[in-house]
Amino acid sequence: MEVMENGKKKKILIALIVIVILIAGVIFWKRKNQQKTASTPAQTINLSASSEISSLDISKIDDRNSFNQVDNVDEGLFRYDKNGVPHKALATKVKISKDQTVYTIDIRHDAKWSNGDPVTAEDFVYSWQRAVDPKTASPYTYLFSDIKNADEINQGKKAVSQLGVKASGKYQLKIQLNKPQSYFKMVLARETLYPLDKKVVKKYGKAYGTSSKKTVYNGPFINTGWTGTNDSWKLKKNPYYWDKKVVKLQTINFQVIKQPSTAYNLYQTGKLDLMPVVGEQAKQLENNQDLVKRPLAATEYLQYNMSKVKALGNKNIRLGISLAINRSQLVKTILKNGSTPADGLVPAGMSKNPKTGEDFAKEAAVKNTANYDPKLAKQLFAKGLKEEGLKNLQVTLLAANDDTTKQIAEYLQSVLSKNLPQLKLSVSTIPFTVMISDVDNKKYDLNLISWSADFADPITFLQLFTSNSSENSSGWSNAEYDQAINDSNNKDANNQQARWNDLVKAAKVLASDQGITTLYKSNSEDLVKPHLKGVVFNGINGHYSYRTAYVK
Repeated sequence: MEVMENGKKKKILIALIVIVILIAGVIFWKRKNQQKTASTPAQTINLSASSEISSLDISKIDDRNSFNQVDNVDEGLFRYDKNGVPHKALATKVKISKDQTVYTIDIRHDAKWSNGDPVTAEDFVYSWQRAVDPKTASPYTYLFSDIKNADEINQGKKAVSQLGVKASGKYQLKIQLNKPQSYFKMVLARETLYPLDKKVVKKYGKAYGTSSKKTVYNGPFINTGWTGTNDSWKLKKNPYYWDKKVVKLQTINFQVIKQPSTAYNLYQTGKLDLMPVVGEQAKQLENNQDLVKRPLAATEYLQYNMSKVKALGNKNIRLGISLAINRSQLVKTILKNGSTPADGLVPAGMSKNPKTGEDFAKEAAVKNTANYDPKLAKQLFAKGLKEEGLKNLQVTLLAANDDTTKQIAEYLQSVLSKNLPQLKLSVSTIPFTVMISDVDNKKYDLNLISWSADFADPITFLQLFTSNSSENSSGWSNAEYDQAINDSNNKDANNQQARWNDLVKAAKVLASDQGITTLYKSNSEDLVKPHLKGVVFNGINGHYSYRTAYVK
């Protein structure tokens, strides 16, 4: 019996040892897992937006904030790198005909919408036809002008079915151009040429893109929590994205912040991971180790509503206003972020003469149109008033209501009142989305606005002010200007130097006639937390991509 009892004792002892080892193993695993979790940062970041989202409908947006959102929740045939160079995204193979007018593009077979639907060639056909349809009133129809019949369709002269794009297979797209176009791949990377899921767009009709829930996505993230009017929303990693393995961030929290001081307080307390700096902040933070300089191809300018205020149609009045503005003082005392005075609409540093290498902005500059000359300004303004039979002019400057834009508007009010006593200028600041709507509907006198390049070519700026441009809400029209742009797009489209000369001529006409009053070339500076890596900033159009961003 003693032998048996000893055997039982040994078995009990062994069982206890096994239990102890298991418990120790569990404790070790938990501790190791906790240590691993503690050393692995959460892939969540907090960002600000300077204005509200106007829409998530790719056919209807035209403001940088909404484009920034769309860039991260949708994807097209190509995507831009930091230098604005297009690279294949949904496109896998591109074949161009010998005469360079037919593009045959194979697209990925594994791309899906966030509802599980496949992304097909028909999604591109539907999206493009919808964009050029005049019923859609897309502000970016000029991007399609090189495609066969696009302009005629937009003018209501042809049916959308006649657009030069067809699905030659479930995953193959065939595009017919009117003529060869050297920058067409750059155009293909723009958001307005992204695909649309027809089933979802038809389901919501005009309400498509007006909230997170009434939109479908095919990019790295999906938008959640945007009701159409609120000031905060999230981007969540899209589980259906074909290249989700490169997407590290799980959540991006966005909130609209219009006051730089508020943004800086949040940044200092760790509640923002990236924020733009402007004005006095830029000056104070110029030596901050988190500061990142971001050169940008964008121009701020004044546009005149000549159809509403007849006197603004007078060239001398417009030149007087331009010459009364001290642009150097504006960028040094208000912006303080490296922005520079603009001699013309096309910003310096974006394009160079293919023969001489001279910068477009320098070659297109016209004397006595954008320099500071208060004496000449007063003379020209008085002359213009006399021509219009007026003793003074009273107008309102419409601007967005973020702090920086307010300061610029107030500066303009101050300097113009000082140098042009006969000009009575008041300022109205309203939410950006409301301002854009008012401008589109020509409910303004003067408007302070900016334009960033769609792609790295002067035409992306100069096309804005042709007589039939959907972006030209000023009523300014010039036959010589229209002809120069038309020549660059048609008879000289495939002659690099002749096309350049056409565009320079157009820029000079715009400056000489002062169709708009350019103010400064924008520069951008951000504070970026050291742990935020992999953000791609496109120095041409100023858009941010978080597709490869991560927290380290």
